Amino acid sequence: MATAPVDDYIANLDEPRLSLARTLRDHLDASLPTATSAIWEGSPVWMINSTPIAGFKADSDRVVLLLWRAEEIDAHGAMAAAKSGKPATLALETPAQLHGPELRKWLSAAKELEGA
Repeated sequence: MATAPVDDYIANLDEPRLSLARTLRDHLDASLPTATSAIWEGSPVWMINSTPIAGFKADSDRVVLLLWRAEEIDAHGAMAAAKSGKPATLALETPAQLHGPELRKWLSAAKELEGA
């Protein structure tokens, strides 16, 4: 579940990043109910057993989804390849990009990889 620092991070964004971040936070909270969220290395991150699973960061005009262990998740080429422990990324520019089965599938797979 998102914490106050994550909510503060989101509250400081402008539209459309604000809507994107709120929607993404809601998806992460719902898909990773046993995860804890925090600001980690300057960005909201959801962790299971202190291991980063997913998160996001706001750029100047978009929000970027971060997904660790993505190389082990069938993302059908939609995410940039992760390198040496770095998260894979997916740039989001509209909230509509967050709806659909792909995000839920990726988050479910990420949760299972951590045994949660």
